[in-house]
Amino acid sequence: MNTTASPDGPHQGQPIRYAGAPLRVADAAVVLLHGRGATARSILDLADACYVHGVAYAAPQAQYNRWYPGSFLAPRDSNEPELSSALAAVDAAVSDVTSSVPPERVVVGGFSQGACLAAEYVARNPRRYGGLVVLSGGLVGPEGTDFEYGGDLAGTPVFLGCSDVDPYVPLERVHASRDAFESLGGDVTERIYEGMAHTTTDDELAFVTDLLADLVREAGAETDERGGDGR
Repeated sequence: MNTTASPDGPHQGQPIRYAGAPLRVADAAVVLLHGRGATARSILDLADACYVHGVAYAAPQAQYNRWYPGSFLAPRDSNEPELSSALAAVDAAVSDVTSSVPPERVVVGGFSQGACLAAEYVARNPRRYGGLVVLSGGLVGPEGTDFEYGGDLAGTPVFLGCSDVDPYVPLERVHASRDAFESLGGDVTERIYEGMAHTTTDDELAFVTDLLADLVREAGAETDERGGDGR
């Protein structure tokens, strides 16, 4: 078990839980972020649902089981200092997994509040990732927020899945997030599920599983080109 590192904040020093392949031999990795009221252990159930051999799953834990106190639609300042601390915790988890797995094969994702945090982290730290998975969430900020970020996702696959009647995530925010990630150079897939509750679907999990399987295949192809496993 590792822990989220400094700077000081409410989420620093919390544990990171792991599942799947050991990081030192993993072909790909996923940083999974739990929702409000959930835990790192519970979000790793998602790893069971989209398990792919060769993938390491890492899940940081939020203090008090939530990343910030208010809605993701509230003014950002009203969710401080927890929001900044949460972003730092995600950064620590990403840094941990990228010490063994290249960022191009690291997926950042989450559900609900964790999905919002994943989206906000990748938007603020754009680069080529293995993927971004936003399950029932969107970028953080109140209505009218200008979602313009600098940088380039360089074709990073971005998946946005949500209900058309989600009680917590307005459909307009999903669309605005889609537009923002497209502007950042992401390869965006948006799927809206009619009448779905605030949950995940088999279709979403199948998409994630396929994404991870592709990353593992890419890793295998790179190893073959090198003529062996260089680790």
